Amino acid sequence: MTVGTRPKARRAASPAFRGVGSHTYVSGAASASLRPALESPRRPARVLAAFPLAVYLEVRSETEPHVITLVTGEAVRLPNAVVVGDLLDGIAAGDDGWVGDGAIEIGGLAIRVRRWWDPAPPLGSADLVRLSRSAGLLGEVRRRSPRQPGLNPDGAPSLLDDGCRAGSLTDAITAAERLIGLGPGLTPSGDDMLSGLLVALRHLGGATGTPRAVWLADWLAAAVTYDARTRTTPISATLLHCAAKGEASPEVTGVLRAVAGRQPLEPATHRLLHLGHTSGADIAWGIQIGLSAVLSHAVHSNGEPS
Repeated sequence: MTVGTRPKARRAASPAFRGVGSHTYVSGAASASLRPALESPRRPARVLAAFPLAVYLEVRSETEPHVITLVTGEAVRLPNAVVVGDLLDGIAAGDDGWVGDGAIEIGGLAIRVRRWWDPAPPLGSADLVRLSRSAGLLGEVRRRSPRQPGLNPDGAPSLLDDGCRAGSLTDAITAAERLIGLGPGLTPSGDDMLSGLLVALRHLGGATGTPRAVWLADWLAAAVTYDARTRTTPISATLLHCAAKGEASPEVTGVLRAVAGRQPLEPATHRLLHLGHTSGADIAWGIQIGLSAVLSHAVHSNGEPS
């Protein structure tokens, strides 16, 4: 899921960002998932990509998340994001920087983290009858939308759906391993689908008291994160690690809240579907698979909802 429209060309240094012999300091609000990276001693980092609304910065570390996204308030607030109020000008791919001691430094810019936000807000309890109705509406909105996923529904996606609903670890993990890194872009379609699935299984499984769904999320998360660093892009690998812990953007958690009846589902789904070229549609597909799996395992555990 990219949050800009095209890479920025290298520009002349902006006076607002590049002081002579000193840093220009700005404040940021960081995802709580970044605490280990930001509160550790300073480590070197490098800009992977720079877009009009976002900069992707890779920290040279073995811990996760190892990619930090700097975004303005107009961009998608990814679960590994630091939100700043100023435009991200004068930064280009390949620039070196530092991350740690509560700050991010790139050239003459230093971002101090002043606030934290939760990328995995608690969903609370959810009613199975409501979820069952939401599953039908979510599928209908997805089918009507011109924003469609980037993968063919046959093959690995179908195996993933069947495996998750049946609770078959063999089928679900086999499908997940085929999907990692599948598709073009900074966040391939297969990864986006898996992200939506992992977040849905964890949050909706917990909200409905369906331990089998959470168990499935745990196993899938272990398999996906084990392979992520070597089989997909650094940016996507980081987002998969976030999803494994139930962390996602507000557009994703908004759909989960809507599925549980906390807000209208159709507008929340449209907001998600409009992320990226196919990313939102791929994530929504993963959420649908996760929702179907939760309902299947809840019915088997508790009987048919009335």
